[in-house]
Amino acid sequence: MNHRLLITAIVALTAMTSIPHFAFGANFGDDSAFLKKHTDLIVLSDKAGLAKVALVPAWQGRVMTSTTGGDAGPSFGWINRELIASGKILPHMNAFGGEDRFWMGPEGGQFSIFFEKGKKFEFADWQTPAIFDTEPFKVVSKAADKAVFGAEFSLTNYSGTVFEVGVEREVRLLSPDVAWAKLGVKAAKDVSVVAYASNNKIVNRGKEGWKKETGLLSVWILGMFNPSPSTTVVVPIKAGPEAELGVKVTSDYFGQVPPDRLVVREDVVFLRADGQYRSKIGIGPKRSKAILGSYDADGKVLTLVQFNQPEGVTDYVNSLWKLQDHPFSGDAANSYNDGPPAPGAKPMGPFYELESSSPAAALAPGKSLTHTHRTIHLTGPEPALDEIAKAALGVPLEGIKTVFKK
Repeated sequence: MNHRLLITAIVALTAMTSIPHFAFGANFGDDSAFLKKHTDLIVLSDKAGLAKVALVPAWQGRVMTSTTGGDAGPSFGWINRELIASGKILPHMNAFGGEDRFWMGPEGGQFSIFFEKGKKFEFADWQTPAIFDTEPFKVVSKAADKAVFGAEFSLTNYSGTVFEVGVEREVRLLSPDVAWAKLGVKAAKDVSVVAYASNNKIVNRGKEGWKKETGLLSVWILGMFNPSPSTTVVVPIKAGPEAELGVKVTSDYFGQVPPDRLVVREDVVFLRADGQYRSKIGIGPKRSKAILGSYDADGKVLTLVQFNQPEGVTDYVNSLWKLQDHPFSGDAANSYNDGPPAPGAKPMGPFYELESSSPAAALAPGKSLTHTHRTIHLTGPEPALDEIAKAALGVPLEGIKTVFKK
């Protein structure tokens, strides 16, 4: 996205929402009670009532927040209380929050589903499709540890291609045993964990195949989390020459990120996630290791996001706000740190995001693509979290905590 266009966009959006700095500190019970006042809520829980996940069907079955400690435990998802409480529906987009929300790409370009044919790639013409924004998904089934949602809808891209889409979205609370297995480490003593996965299947319900020549869609999952002065995003990447693997990181979405906020090494990328400076990074499929995470040193919270990334597949939709020479050279993973879009302006949240995307979906009629996005939060003593961070991210906690210290 052109950074000048987006600065204009966010200034306008924040002026409409007047969202204040919402400090991290609400517990899961407080956030759940607030959400229940304004919408239907589904809460998944383990038998002990400690690991919990809160879902809202009205907002596409998104995970609004989760916890490792029951109702009194920390609430990990960022929730836009002011917008939700207002009951207002805003133009362009409604940033309700949530740590696993369903979107689809691409956002920009000749195959965009956020801009109508012939419109300019400017904020005034940008519109989030209602099915990802304000329209509900149907509750297909629910149980103590999972909920399944469904939707059927049409999308028309900038080039005029019509897509008939079916979606089945399952959100499942994972047991600690499964979480540890997915992390590839032994269960750590005194570490509390909440883990869940969203399995997002899209189906071509039309009579024509989806082809590159007329545009493709992708699954795009975005998680919004509470920032802190000590939170750092960590993205392991594959080492190797740019001629073979491409750039290590794309970081100029909103202008260059200063070196006190972005550190790029041969095999890992660090981004400050304090909610105080708007910045975004993207990792291409040849560099991505299908994992990214963050560490909040103040709260001693290690968050890990894993996703399925098919081996050898490199066509990912490009969401830049312009007509593109390479519309399938997009990112597999992204992270965003919120902040004022201009001096004196208010941030959208603030929050930070961990995101993943599926490959571009070239689907014949009736065929499907499934993208799995797994979120794992761990809290506990730092020596135990350190071992997990080294195994999952390849970096010790001390290296994460000191990367941005002078």
